[in-house]
Parts: sequence; C-alpha cells; structure tokens
Amino acid sequence: MNEQDTPHPGTEVTPAEGHGTAVRLDEGHVVGEGGLPDRFTNPGLPHHVPRMADLDERAAKRAEKQVATLFGLSILGTLLFIVLYFAIDIEQTVFIPGVGTTSASNFALGITLAISLLGIGLGAVHWAKTLMPDTEVVEERHPMRASDESRQRVVDELAGGGRSSQITRRPLIKYTLGGALGLFAVPIVLQVAGSLGPMPQKSLSLTWWNGGPSGPGEEPTFTPLRLMRDPENTPIRADDVTIGSVFHVMPEGLLPDPVTHEGGAEHLLEEKAKAAVLLMRLDPDQIQSQKELDWGYEGIVAYSKICTHVGCPVGLYEQQTHHLLCPCHQSTFDVTQDCKVIFGPAKRPLPQLKIDVDDEGYLVSAAPFAEAVGPSFWERG
Repeated sequence: MNEQDTPHPGTEVTPAEGHGTAVRLDEGHVVGEGGLPDRFTNPGLPHHVPRMADLDERAAKRAEKQVATLFGLSILGTLLFIVLYFAIDIEQTVFIPGVGTTSASNFALGITLAISLLGIGLGAVHWAKTLMPDTEVVEERHPMRASDESRQRVVDELAGGGRSSQITRRPLIKYTLGGALGLFAVPIVLQVAGSLGPMPQKSLSLTWWNGGPSGPGEEPTFTPLRLMRDPENTPIRADDVTIGSVFHVMPEGLLPDPVTHEGGAEHLLEEKAKAAVLLMRLDPDQIQSQKELDWGYEGIVAYSKICTHVGCPVGLYEQQTHHLLCPCHQSTFDVTQDCKVIFGPAKRPLPQLKIDVDDEGYLVSAAPFAEAVGPSFWERG
C-alpha cells in the first residue's frame, strides 16, 4: 500500500472485496456487523455405531466371560491379601529392585490389594463398554423440580437401566461382581480388627505405683515403693525435701541401675509416661485441702507430672505461688488447693500420690494413684 492508499486517522474503511472477515491492522477503523445469532444450530448427535456384542450373542457371551474373569481376578487378589496378612511376619523384609529393602508384608499386601481393586475397576469399565447401553441421548433443560410424571419416569428408567445393563440376564457377572465387591471390604475390616493390637483393658488406669509391671487385664499386688530421683535413681529422704524445692520422681524398680544399667522396666518410656511424679514441700499452714495434708507427709506432697489435658509433662513450678504450669497449653494447677485447675484447658486436678516414710526415713508410696493419670479416655469419660 502506498501513501495515496493510506487512510487518514479516523476514516471508516470497509473490508475490501476478497478480504473476507480478516481485518488488517493498518486498514484503520473497520465497522463490523457485530452481534451473535439468536440460536446456535443444533449439531445433533453422531450416528450410533452398534458394537459387536450388540449384534452377535456369542460376542456378548465372550464379553461376559471377560468381565467375570476380571472380577474373579479381584476375588483372587482379595483372598491372597487375607492369606498373606497372616502368613508373612511383620518384621520380615525383602529386596525390591528400584525400591530397595522394604517390608515384605507391606509389599505383598499392597500388590494384592492393588490387584483386587484393579480387577473391580477394569471389570466395571469393560462391562460398560461392551454390554451396557451406549446410545447417546439429549435431555432438554427443565425446571429444577420436575413434575410427578417426570419423577416417576426417572424411577422407571432406573429400573429399566438395570434391565438393559443385562445384569439380570448375565448371572455370571452378577455373582462375580457381588463376590468381588463383598470380599473387597474384608481387607479394610481385617486391618482395622487385626492391626490395632490387644485391647488396653486396665493398663491405662494402672501405673508402676500399683506394684510394678502388669500385663493386660492384670492388676499387681500393691507394695510400698520408694520415691527415686529421676534420672539419678537414688532414694529420697524426707529431710532432703526443703520448702520451695521440687523433685522429679520415679517409682523404685522402674529405672535401670545407674552403674550397671541393668534392670528397669521392659517398656521404659511407656511406664515413665504414666508414673512420673513431682515432689514438693510446702508450709503445712498454706495447704488448704485436708485430703492433701492427709495424703502427704509433713507438708511434702507428690502429684502426677502428666497434665490432665493432653498428657504433656507439667514441668514448671513457681516456688512463690506454688503453681504448677504445663508449657504446652498453659494449664495451671494450684498445689495449695490439691492441684486444682486455676487456668487453661485442663478439666480436672492432677492426681495425688499418697506417700509416707519407711523405717529408714525414705519416702515411699502409701497407696497407688486413686484415679487414672493423664488425659481422660473412653472408659473414664
């Protein structure tokens, strides 16, 4: 385009003949027709092409067997899962190329569970693609709440869909699908029922202060146990505890010997988490609870170190106010009022351990905890 053909700014130019709808950027302002059609042309649906199973009953039978085989593969995977769950020791390992050494149980259960789920998925897809109706239909828009006639028609169509899926005519698919889906729930239930370990029974309510270790459901015979410093594992005399001091205490026999490192609880951390105690001495005139005085010894009192909120260690002691603080969520307990909760989310006082002295002047437990230590659980509420 030369200078004579160049339009002046603001000049309206119509597309030249042969340009069509294309508009050049150097053609100035172009007035278009604009607007959208009132209705778009309905493109319709593609022509339906029948499948082999729609035309040949032998092909339909063959598809039915293929679907049933996939569901049967799922059943086999589920049964293998159940067998291997009990057959493989949880501590056994196996080397897998590209993965390395891993748990043999986890690997086997993962593979069999994948086969079980894959069989159901592939079977359902193959069933839908070969035997279920594949005719495309168009449903016009309608008000959100359909008429009663339309709602009844939906029910009839659902019932008819069940019939058209041929599940009533194909009992092999019906039974294998039911078996695959029914058995697939077994691994989930099996893991929940078999992998949670033994029921805790009384173990949540018992501590080493009850008389030493105890098995599930067994309550040991109570014997007085000396209060031992943690971690030194040495006994505490009553005259060692001065006003304002605080001792972290464990029961006798729980900690291993500090020199030989022998003995101690088999499950040390679990037992320490329940038996930890704080030992303090107050002026008896400051103690406002008669029960606290009776369960202590000359102003020496012992309380569980485990917070009754969520089980954190209550490790901060204010000597002037005689308050115990939990650093996790700031629950505060007043030792002068039988460790009553005066602040924070904890809902009940710290349990008190009744103490006394033996013939040699060492502090000992006079009774186990009268209530469960730590946060509440389902049996306690």
